Amino acid sequence: MATKWNLDPTHSEITFRVRHMMISNVKGAFTDFTSEMEAEDDTFQKVSVKTTIQTDSVNTNNADRDTHLKSEEFFNVAVNPVITFESDSLNNDVTGNLTINGVTKPITLDVDFGGINVDPWGNTKAGFSFEGKINRKDFGLNWNAALETGGVMVSDEVKIAGELQYVKA
Repeated sequence: MATKWNLDPTHSEITFRVRHMMISNVKGAFTDFTSEMEAEDDTFQKVSVKTTIQTDSVNTNNADRDTHLKSEEFFNVAVNPVITFESDSLNNDVTGNLTINGVTKPITLDVDFGGINVDPWGNTKAGFSFEGKINRKDFGLNWNAALETGGVMVSDEVKIAGELQYVKA
């Protein structure tokens, strides 16, 4: 029988980085997301994972940029309120279906299983770190602006990463 694991949101994060003006990276995060996992055993080889991210929770520490990211030029949160990721396997990587703006594509992320431990209150927890990259245009995130000096405002490649801690249900 599979064991259910629920996300511990206070010890979890999902972040992203994108090249800006071809000279530096802009970082951001999604602050409202859920994830649950069912695993056959504590090796987490046979699992099902579903993560749901509220697009309205995007935060780059710049209100104007966040408003632009929420607009129809990027996430279009009025029409596409969530990003989802679903997978049924986990090893040194995880391959699953990522849906952004109604477009679903398979992606593979590198995963580091941090292990299992019991917190001071008797809760069994498991930790995972992940990282990878996507091409934002694959998901209809096409807005850009040409720069006078050549190049573009926003790179196509977006690096994504996260720290996810789960609590055994």
